[in-house]
Amino acid sequence: MVTLAEVAQHAGVSASTVSYVLSGKRSISAITRQRVEQSIRELGYHPNAGARALASSRSNIIALMIPLRTDMYVPVMMEIAIAVATTARAHGYDVLLLTGEEGPDAVRRVTGSGLADAMILMDVELEDERLPLLRQTDQPSVLIGLPASTSGLTCVDLDFGATGALCVEHLAKLGHRDIAVIGEAPAVYERHTGFAERTLDGLRSRARELGLRVLHRPCEGGYDAMAATLARIFDERPGTTGLVVQNESAVEPLLALLRQQGRAVPEDVSVVAICPDQVAVQASVRLTSVAIPAQEMGRYAVEHLVAKLDGRGSEEVVLIAPELTVRASTGPAPAGS
Repeated sequence: MVTLAEVAQHAGVSASTVSYVLSGKRSISAITRQRVEQSIRELGYHPNAGARALASSRSNIIALMIPLRTDMYVPVMMEIAIAVATTARAHGYDVLLLTGEEGPDAVRRVTGSGLADAMILMDVELEDERLPLLRQTDQPSVLIGLPASTSGLTCVDLDFGATGALCVEHLAKLGHRDIAVIGEAPAVYERHTGFAERTLDGLRSRARELGLRVLHRPCEGGYDAMAATLARIFDERPGTTGLVVQNESAVEPLLALLRQQGRAVPEDVSVVAICPDQVAVQASVRLTSVAIPAQEMGRYAVEHLVAKLDGRGSEEVVLIAPELTVRASTGPAPAGS
């Protein structure tokens, strides 16, 4: 294994100069820094993590708390996690992935043990039990999600309220008056998960302004659950011509059931999805959709966290504006609807 002394000898500088280049504790001339960095690359030197942590009082690790629940769409969560990991690595940080449903205990474990320098929290609930601890600690943190109160917190998220409103506006312009929302699994709403609640709030508020009727039905996803949910929707609101789907696992069962019932998409029923572009374009009918900007959310979260660690950050809320892409699944409401 290459040592710091060998890097210093190769670069023609002192060992302390190499240390200062690595730690950034002292100003080093650009020419000297470039020479040291070139030697590091050529020799394949990697600083010892333990020694570096002792010297800087930092672990250079970011803890990512991402509870992997069966009622959540894991591919989106993992896409965000990958974006966090790659962005963190570009800034010189590694990521410690915490996937258990530990709640406040996970926050205590990280803040009390020195496992990580900072935290990113996902799957944020409106009244999240982890937040009081975050507000009490000096350890930097960022939420990917939006709780009911953002006071003293830094949050990054898609503007899900605006997303719900955008879906309603699109269907309203096409003449649809009765809209049903096929939502996430019931447990997601029982936990008052932020993204799901905010989508509904934005959708319902805009629907009231536009004079539309809205019916919301949670769905576990899968064929049987979707069949029961769809039957219930058309029993309660036979005139429904617009569907908004915020449940990736329900997309393909929904389209299959509509075909079986002889309901053509979009001639009889228009469908708008809130989902990753990959899900929308690979569906049996290419879906009009609002994309989930997973990579941007992960990247922005890390960049704000690194700014905090460097003493440059401030508490703020970053909401990414939604973008709706029109595809084959939406069209004018049927005549007489």
